[in-house]
Amino acid sequence: MSEKPWGGRFESPTNEFVEAFNASIDVDARMYAEDIAGSRAHAKMLTAQGILSHEDCNAILRGLDEILGEINSGEFEFTIALEDVHMNIEARLTDKIGDAGKRLHTARSRNDQVATDTRLYLRRRTVDIMGRIRHLQKVLVLLAEEHAETIMPGFTHLQTAQPVTLGHHLLAYVEMFKRDAGRFADASARMNRCPLGSAALAGTTFPIDRHMTATELGFDGPTDNSLDAVSDRDFIMELLAAASITAVHLSRFSEELILWMSAQFQFVDLPDAFCTGSSIMPQKKNPDMPELVRGKTGRIIGGLVAILTTVKSLPLAYNKDMQEDKASIFDAFDNLEGSLRVFGDMLPGMKVNKSILHAAASSGFATATDLADALVRAGVPFRDAHEIVGKSVAHCIKEGIELHAMDEAACISIDDRLSADMVRALSVESCVAARDHIGGTAPNQVRLQVAAWKKELEI
Repeated sequence: MSEKPWGGRFESPTNEFVEAFNASIDVDARMYAEDIAGSRAHAKMLTAQGILSHEDCNAILRGLDEILGEINSGEFEFTIALEDVHMNIEARLTDKIGDAGKRLHTARSRNDQVATDTRLYLRRRTVDIMGRIRHLQKVLVLLAEEHAETIMPGFTHLQTAQPVTLGHHLLAYVEMFKRDAGRFADASARMNRCPLGSAALAGTTFPIDRHMTATELGFDGPTDNSLDAVSDRDFIMELLAAASITAVHLSRFSEELILWMSAQFQFVDLPDAFCTGSSIMPQKKNPDMPELVRGKTGRIIGGLVAILTTVKSLPLAYNKDMQEDKASIFDAFDNLEGSLRVFGDMLPGMKVNKSILHAAASSGFATATDLADALVRAGVPFRDAHEIVGKSVAHCIKEGIELHAMDEAACISIDDRLSADMVRALSVESCVAARDHIGGTAPNQVRLQVAAWKKELEI
């Protein structure tokens, strides 16, 4: 049992299968840089407080730097016998510098150590995620600028509703991603407190300086309650919630791209580099990347459900169940960052079929609401106008024509307050341009929003 740092209490070795089942090194090894950074800060603090000698501290810092080099170069061999990243590094440090390495763990526990490492790691990854979101926003803003006047059908219930501009549609996602970035920023700010020094659950008897380690590691300050510090996984739940919502937004966008690229829509064509073919149907060009992003959304949401379910029944403080927290968040972050990269790289090469979009917006009675508005401006109560236009649409469906093709006789037969001039004045261009107010789809408003976004995103 001498290999186990906790083996003094035990008389027989761990079951071989249990040893593998218990180990987390396959998941937490990726936190090696954060673990070493935390150990460096801890050693410096112990030395400043007179708990560790300068000689031991220098040996520890030198040894940790050498281990970091070994891991980065691929020379370091992680082993499940030492369970996790913390014990693997500590054991290697002791091999290199002897008893000084054994003194490093004074006044800390793996409980506060892993809580600190995980926060440090996720803080860095959150910055990466937010960078990907910002890049995607920039891509969408530039596309919106290019398509400020590109008219397309807007949908409700996936039925043609009213004409909008593609630029306006794309900016809707820019808004969504802004909220996503805000959620990550909020969660990151709450996460940025240092648990180190909380030890196993109750703190330590040594005269440590928790403010020093917090400052050394870039935290806003130490956590205020040792029990909460080692058992808190709210930050993982929050980040997984933020990741899930972002993934849902990407999934909605994916669904639209998949539909738009179909032979039934033909609104857009995605770059070949982001599509695949069929093994049996040579004509196929499949939008696999949007489909894959849509699929990964379920996986990311699953991570959120997993951590919520894990934590919901845990008594204070640390429990082994918490070892499962990192698998969910690491997997979610990996897949979300990949999904954001796919979209950021794919969309600039997307081809837009403007003529097909315009034709689709011009059919399906997309201008019906504007005809009702015209009647209202002529003094007709809105509910009457609604009924008149409804009857007009029914007439057009029967005759196989669009609203603007109705003649005077047809208009009068429906209601003498309806005129051919009203229906002939209808065009998707005029309908779109008329919505020239904050939040509207008019090209003028799209350009104003694009200008505001370019300033905010520093494009």
